Amino acid sequence: MPLSQKRLEDLKNRAEERIDYSEIPELDEAFFRHARLVTPGPKRQITLRLDNDVLEWFRAQGEGYQTRMNAVLKAYMLSQKD
Repeated sequence: MPLSQKRLEDLKNRAEERIDYSEIPELDEAFFRHARLVTPGPKRQITLRLDNDVLEWFRAQGEGYQTRMNAVLKAYMLSQKD
């Protein structure tokens, strides 16, 4: 579900007691016993030509826009692996 700027602001300003955590399971010892830290690998710098509207849209999302662009590309890549 895409989040509009208004929706993001509403969520950011929501009081803690209005957040429904009922469907989120507790993180117990078993979770942490099997959890592992996954760090991203090194990135490669490239030159990439993008449509101006695509670049401006990502930039308008604020800091970290290149990381989000990478995440979108990675999600697409993973969806094509099957």
